[in-house]
Amino acid sequence: MLNKDYYILLSMIETIDKIIRFTQNYSSAEKFYQNDRDFDATMMNFIVIGEELGKLSEELKNKNTQVNWSKINGLRNIIAHHYFGINVDLIWQIIQNDIPNFRIELAQIISIP
Repeated sequence: MLNKDYYILLSMIETIDKIIRFTQNYSSAEKFYQNDRDFDATMMNFIVIGEELGKLSEELKNKNTQVNWSKINGLRNIIAHHYFGINVDLIWQIIQNDIPNFRIELAQIISIP
């Protein structure tokens, strides 16, 4: 699958890795939110993931229904359009619970470890 979708998915995985790196040293949503640089960088990377998702082919998305593409795009829209109204606790839960699984799902699509 060395086509446009492959490289977009690879870029999304790299972006997820950044989110994990930017957040790994925090023990709570509050502590994470208090670091403007890491918080802002993470929010920007969520937007990047949403933008990259928009470039994926419909064929790939339709073949991989195990990924909730619309939910991911929805998060991008919330962050991009309601930045000052972001629920930090919800973002923290997504980082802790959903991001690692999302990375696994993407890696499985392109068959990398």
